[in-house]
Amino acid sequence: MQKHYLSYYERLKVEELQSKDEGKDLSTLKEEIENISKMKDWEKREEIAKKLLDKIQAIPIRKDYKYNEPSKLEEIFRESDEEKENYRVKITLDEKLLDKIYGAYLGRMAGCLLGKPIEGWPRNKIWNFLKDTNNFPIKKYLSSDVDKEIKEKYGIEDVKWRGWINKIDHMIEDDDINYTILGLYIFKNYGENFTPEDVAESWLFNLPIFHTYTAERVAYQNLVNLIMPPKSGEFRNPYREWIGAQIRADFWGYINPGNPKRSAEFAFRDACVSHVKNGIYGEMFIASSLSWAFVSDNIEEIIKVGLSVVPKNSRFYEAIKNIIEFKKEGKTFDWVREYIYETYEKNRKNEEYWHNWCHVLSNAQVVVASLLYSDLSFEKGIKNAVSCGLDTDCNGATVGSILGAIYGAKNLPEYWIKPLNDTVESGVSGYNICKISDLAKETLDIVKKIQNST
Repeated sequence: MQKHYLSYYERLKVEELQSKDEGKDLSTLKEEIENISKMKDWEKREEIAKKLLDKIQAIPIRKDYKYNEPSKLEEIFRESDEEKENYRVKITLDEKLLDKIYGAYLGRMAGCLLGKPIEGWPRNKIWNFLKDTNNFPIKKYLSSDVDKEIKEKYGIEDVKWRGWINKIDHMIEDDDINYTILGLYIFKNYGENFTPEDVAESWLFNLPIFHTYTAERVAYQNLVNLIMPPKSGEFRNPYREWIGAQIRADFWGYINPGNPKRSAEFAFRDACVSHVKNGIYGEMFIASSLSWAFVSDNIEEIIKVGLSVVPKNSRFYEAIKNIIEFKKEGKTFDWVREYIYETYEKNRKNEEYWHNWCHVLSNAQVVVASLLYSDLSFEKGIKNAVSCGLDTDCNGATVGSILGAIYGAKNLPEYWIKPLNDTVESGVSGYNICKISDLAKETLDIVKKIQNST
């Protein structure tokens, strides 16, 4: 086992950037932070890093910080749009809804599969690889069946788990998919009154710690040490506003079609196990957007409904509104994509930009831009998302999920769906290998239970 996977020192580097984002002044700790980087004794450095994490997290937010970003549900709703109370549509529980749920699952998996082989690659590397394989702009799934020179040039891992289309005959395990299925497990075992503690327990029963990443891995470590939600999402967790909660949102939208506020409530209970502030808002936003995608094909409206549960004076709200305004101003997708790149990823070798590649703000902007410029085309939407770089499989999955819910399974392009073979592999107990269509049926059964109880 490589020690840095659970290293406090590695987290300290991110904590600096995260705390500055949150409006903290770290000048009083500047010398201590600089000194620790010079230390060679790994154990001593880890001990000091742990104490420094606590010191940094104890620093109060500057009084002149312009954002107001609560982490409690009642405060989040109080600071968000009052119009959210008006978004509620009674939906018919029929074969059409089943097809839409199935479409959302398929769309999520297809988008994830498109982005999976190049997850973590800088955008320039992605674009160069696509050009060298005659796939730019993206036209098809990515294959490792390429010339030896290309494999060596890009360090291609010619293995199944990477998701290369020539290596798979179903949707392979991925954390983006595990969490969607885990939502089904949570609801079946704990019901609609499930708590954050129930979510935590489900993780411990179903996910090995190294099947989790960033914020979830830290939260998992906290849970094992009996640090329970919501403290588990904050304590020594520098990834607390990264994308991890946002990728767990989909199931809460699937089981609350036409009821975005309830979707957001469910998403909050899940998100607070590992995230705070904007990290939580990301999951609430996507869950609410997905809820509305079952009753509307108007992308602008879907995004507006999702944004209605987000505090108006937050960085998340501001980031999404910026993308909406760019579209209204007539900016092209290429322009917006370059804006995101210049803002969040250019000069990726700089640690500041590395912090951004998996942050909720940068990736939420990719999702929203990809949807707004999709022209309601499933294919164009997932291609847009992956072409932006950053967290390619997560963003492809979320965009595919929303467009899949709009279209329904019967209307999705065969090319993107056929390789899944209606089969998914996951790490969730009881769902190691299962039919995607069966997941959709189980999900519809839950929708019926919820509606019958209210």
